[in-house]
Amino acid sequence: MQSVQQVELVFLLLLLFIVAFGWLARKLHVPYPIVLVVAGALLGFIPGIPRITLNPDVIFFVILPPLLYSAAWLTSWREFSYHMVSILLLAFGLVAFTVFGVAAAGHWLFSGFDWRTGFVLGAVVAPTDALAATSIAKRIALPKRIVDILEGESLVNDASGLLALEFGIAMVVHSQTPTVSEGLLRLTYLTVAGIAVGLAMGWVVYRIERRIDDGPIEIAISILVPYAVYFMAEAIHASGVLAVVVCGLYLSRRSSEFFSPSVRIQAWAVWDALSFILNGLVFVLIGLQLPYVLGGIRDYKLGELLLFGALFSGLVIALRMTWIFPGAYLANLIRNHIFHQNEKLPSARGILIVGWTGMRGVIALAAAIALPQTLASGQPFAQRNLIIFLAFCVIFVTLVLQGLTLPSLVRALGVVEDSSNAEEQAARREILKAALAFLEESREKDENEFDAVYDDLTGHYRERLNALTGKETHEGGVGPERHKQFSHLSRELLRVERQTAVRLRNQGQINDETLRQLERELDLREAGPGHTG
Repeated sequence: MQSVQQVELVFLLLLLFIVAFGWLARKLHVPYPIVLVVAGALLGFIPGIPRITLNPDVIFFVILPPLLYSAAWLTSWREFSYHMVSILLLAFGLVAFTVFGVAAAGHWLFSGFDWRTGFVLGAVVAPTDALAATSIAKRIALPKRIVDILEGESLVNDASGLLALEFGIAMVVHSQTPTVSEGLLRLTYLTVAGIAVGLAMGWVVYRIERRIDDGPIEIAISILVPYAVYFMAEAIHASGVLAVVVCGLYLSRRSSEFFSPSVRIQAWAVWDALSFILNGLVFVLIGLQLPYVLGGIRDYKLGELLLFGALFSGLVIALRMTWIFPGAYLANLIRNHIFHQNEKLPSARGILIVGWTGMRGVIALAAAIALPQTLASGQPFAQRNLIIFLAFCVIFVTLVLQGLTLPSLVRALGVVEDSSNAEEQAARREILKAALAFLEESREKDENEFDAVYDDLTGHYRERLNALTGKETHEGGVGPERHKQFSHLSRELLRVERQTAVRLRNQGQINDETLRQLERELDLREAGPGHTG
């Protein structure tokens, strides 16, 4: 009973930290991952604070699946597929470059490191964090192209980084060096099997969801799905990360077909709160680990550790900046000459921003802590504690230093998002035109006694259309004389608007993010009085 009470106390304290510092971050207009990490690091040194250690299994099997699923659900498949070449070159090319770069430089920087230990260290810090980069990027209104590439990179590179770590542990712990063919075969299986599991589970859930219209049950299923997919993929030694991402992308794209408006509103509310709590836990836990990370290293003075941390963080940032420019050129070459996308080479300023937005997160720290303490021979893994410390340094520097300086760098370079969304405005016009066409068609089939209803609804939609096209109108709406007919037509019009929005998404005229925005507005209008918003 005592242990249960202690766990409850720790959980309540963590929730209190998340709420308090999340509120502080909003007041300071600073991305909350930065505030939570710094606050967690400071809290860890306060006497009397309960010892809260980071359990890698909790991160990989409890926190990671729903966060990946939520991030994938919010990713637009149109943009993800369009930028696939750029994303894969970052998620696989840059990860490999980082791993081998750290492996080559490790023995020059740290005593007792050989290239195999450096390989492990590089694999630990290679993946970027899905939440940190995108939450910071969106807050400062980076161009959407940059945000789309950063989101895609951070969703996929966890899989490549964890695969590299698997090879690194095999080399260091078991003295096994995989051949190139073994590595490619493992990578192929990891990727193909992970994608297959994600698609198969997504299809099964889609078929089930189409037969259910119950908010609590559907929300419970949505929370269960990422865990089921992740465990199934891991059970067959495939990539659980890729499986969850693929399943999330698939179900997000099909969600308009099985979520009713009321369920969609409820699901958004639940997942917004759940994502905030889980992300908050992650970043507070990162900060709280600092005292224990320092306590695990007794062979170095504090000054040496700080120098090592600064040098290694600089190396990781430099490796990304070294790759990013030739990588962008190569991606542009492939996209234009092989996929015929007719894409312009990104500006040097935009490429620089992508290079500077390489924040690391909890995956790096969890991977480091998950390293075995002893080798297969029974000898202790002497460099393990230093690897954990260096991983923490990279996370702290990339989150805090790069995160805080990114807005100033964006302003200095003049890289700003175009606030006008012509795509969304065009979609709204098409939706209103489809609704007006439906009204005209229904009016011809209906009785004359409902003319006032049609006049009211037609006037309402013309007002909205004229507002979008910049025209002024003085047509006044006529009050509904037949409430039942008015409500029926209102529901039908919302149905037409939804169908039009989905059709525009399926035709590639708008992306999934725009569709979600339009659907949310339609759902709220349907949930409100009058059903015409």
